[in-house]
Amino acid sequence: MVPAGQSSKPTPGDRQSRSQAARRHYWAEQMEAAHDFMQRLQVYPVVESGEPMQALEPAARAAGIRIDFPAGLKLGELPRVFALRAALVPRLLAVATAMLRQGWLLRVEDAYRSLAVQAQGTSCDFVVDAVHRRTRWELGGRTPSLELVLRRIRVLTATTAKSANHVSGSALDLSVLDANSGSEVDRGGSYLEISERTPMGSPFLSRSARRNRDRINAILAECGFLPYPYEFWHFSHGDADFELISGSGRPARFGPVDLDIASGRVTPVPDLHVELLQESAVHRKLSALCAPTNPNGTAPT
Repeated sequence: MVPAGQSSKPTPGDRQSRSQAARRHYWAEQMEAAHDFMQRLQVYPVVESGEPMQALEPAARAAGIRIDFPAGLKLGELPRVFALRAALVPRLLAVATAMLRQGWLLRVEDAYRSLAVQAQGTSCDFVVDAVHRRTRWELGGRTPSLELVLRRIRVLTATTAKSANHVSGSALDLSVLDANSGSEVDRGGSYLEISERTPMGSPFLSRSARRNRDRINAILAECGFLPYPYEFWHFSHGDADFELISGSGRPARFGPVDLDIASGRVTPVPDLHVELLQESAVHRKLSALCAPTNPNGTAPT
């Protein structure tokens, strides 16, 4: 009991507890806002332009502009197709040029995804494990329900064709490197950071990370790309995300499409609301993550 006339001082443990509570509250609030945003995307009008796609790597080479394109499968299992709608390629080259003037090198982590790859990604090992760990943290260490994990997955990766603007060939996942050292520019986390620092406007950033995010966003905005508010690496132009975020009121001109890689021709996906999330796969992987283990590290038989 604190003697009369004296106030109790918060201990480091108290401050830590309040900080974690604030972070958890912010994370949950942002994920719910993202869920609402995804619902609005489902009804946003799309009038597909039929504009073809163009491969990014040869376009950058032809222009003599340095851009980094990672080799190999994303997360060790997801194929990457570095292509965008043709009208967006000059915009991307302008972004890369502006970055180089800042001493930065643009890295394109991901661009177009087929519907099959998008579906594969919704229940890949990385996504299920990362979202399980984050929802467990969100609940203060309690085991999350399948319903909560699925709800969070639905905003951290698009789970219908309509909301999947990588499938539209209009979205990019980007990292930014120091052009000389190759080290990553601090944005508060690396690509695919899943934490309270993931939303673009997160207050849990260092001053340098906030400054870098703001500078990067400004360069992309000058070239016509807007960020998805809930992932600091994701930008797009001309799709439902872009038109909704900008408040333009215009129908999106880029919707989900199948791509003929050889010709660049696109064909609209027939069912915009096809469900991509493989709930049974998520459930199976969660069961494995939550299974008790024997002392030798194996699940009991």
